[in-house]
Amino acid sequence: MGFFDRFRSRADEAPLPSLATLLETRGLPASLPGLEALVPTFEAHRRAEEREAWADAVAETHRLGLPLPEPWIDAQDHLLPELVPTWRAEREGRWSHAFIDGLTARIRVAEVVMPAAWLRIWDQPAEDVLDLALDHLRHRSEGAFVRLPSGIYQAPWHDGADAARLLLPEVWHGLFKDQHPFLAIPTADTLLAAPQILLPKLMEEVGRALQAKGQAASQAGAPVLQLAVLERIGDKLVTARLQEPHPMSAPQRELKNMDFLEALRNQEKDLDPSLGRPAPVLLLKTGQGKPLTMATWTDGAPTLLPEADLIGFAGSDGEPLGIYWRQSLPRMHEVRGTAVDIWGPRRVRYEGFPTAEQIARLEPFATAEQMKSLQAQPGAQPGAQPGPRPSAPKAAAPAGAPFSAQGAAPLPKHLRGAGLGVQDKD
Repeated sequence: MGFFDRFRSRADEAPLPSLATLLETRGLPASLPGLEALVPTFEAHRRAEEREAWADAVAETHRLGLPLPEPWIDAQDHLLPELVPTWRAEREGRWSHAFIDGLTARIRVAEVVMPAAWLRIWDQPAEDVLDLALDHLRHRSEGAFVRLPSGIYQAPWHDGADAARLLLPEVWHGLFKDQHPFLAIPTADTLLAAPQILLPKLMEEVGRALQAKGQAASQAGAPVLQLAVLERIGDKLVTARLQEPHPMSAPQRELKNMDFLEALRNQEKDLDPSLGRPAPVLLLKTGQGKPLTMATWTDGAPTLLPEADLIGFAGSDGEPLGIYWRQSLPRMHEVRGTAVDIWGPRRVRYEGFPTAEQIARLEPFATAEQMKSLQAQPGAQPGAQPGPRPSAPKAAAPAGAPFSAQGAAPLPKHLRGAGLGVQDKD
C-alpha cells in the first residue's frame, strides 16, 4: 500500500515555485543577463528547497556584483586553479580551499574568481570542479624546469599560473631527489626551486623577482604572492622553518615579516574608522641582524594593535616611552582588549592607554632614548615608528612601503657564491 500511496499523494503536493516568483521575493528582475541559459538547470530541480537554494545562489552572485556564470557545459572548459595568500582569500570571500599555512587555492573561470554560489547554480560539487581545474593546468604543464646561471631552477611556463603548479606535486616533486628541496613563489608567474646547498641563491633570486615586479607594478598592478620560501619535508610542502643558528634564518624571517606587513597594509583599508587608530607597524633589525616587527601604541585614541614582536609606546604628543616585547602584555592584567572582527592577521582593540607603572612591568627591549634615535633614522616614519636594543638597531620598510630586496639581511660570507660545483652548459 505504501508504494501506491506515494502516487496518490502527489496530487496533493504544492506546486513548485517558479523562478520568476523566487527572484521577485529576493528583489531581483527576471531579466538578469545570462539567466535564460541557466533556466534548464533550475527547472531540473524538482524539490522546493532545491529551487530556493538555487535562487539564493543567484541573489548571492548579484550581491557580489558578479555576472551569472555560463552553463556548466560551457564553463567547465575555462577552469584553472590559482594560489593566493590566505588573507587575500579571506578578504575577497570567494570559494577557496586551504593549501598550506599562509596559502589558499581558488578557481578562476576565465577572468573571474569563482564564488561558492556558482557551484550551487551549476549543481556541481567543489571537489569535482577543483579536480577538473587541476587537470586543465596539468595539460598545460609539459616541459622541464630551466636552470638559471645561479644554479637554481625556474619553472618555464610564465603563463600566470606557475605558482599554482605547487598544487601539482608531479611537476616539482622529482626535483633534487637526493637533496632537501626548497621552493619559492614570490609572484604568480614565478616558481623557483633549489637544493638546500643553494638556499642562499634562492633567497637572492626571490629578491630579484621582487625588484622586477616592483618596476612593473605601476603598469601591471599584480600583487606579490608570498615571499617566505617553502620546503618539502617527505611528501608535504610547508613554509620553511629555518631556526637559528641556520645562516638563512634571518632572511627567511624577514621575508615572513614582509608578508605579514603586506597583509596588515591591506587589512588597514577595511578597518572600521570608528573602532580607533590602527597601530603603525615597522620592520626593524637588531644590531645582530635579527628582523623584528614593531607596532606603535600612541596615547590619545583607541588603538588596534596587531600581533607584532614588539610594542613601542608613545605619549599623546608622540614622545617615545620605550619599546617592549608584546608577549609580556599579560603582565598588564588590568589592561584588557577585545579582538577586532576582521579578516587576516589578528588585531586587538584597546580603548585606554596603560599607565607608566603598568608599562614598567613589561619586558623591555629598548629605552625611550633608543626609541627616539630609531625614529630619527632614515626609513622610519616621523612621529610613529620606534626602535632597537643597546646595539643600534636599524629601521627597515614601514608597513605599506613597496617591497624591496635591498633591505634584506646580507648572506653570510661563507655561503655567498655557494654552488653545485662545475656544471656543464646543458
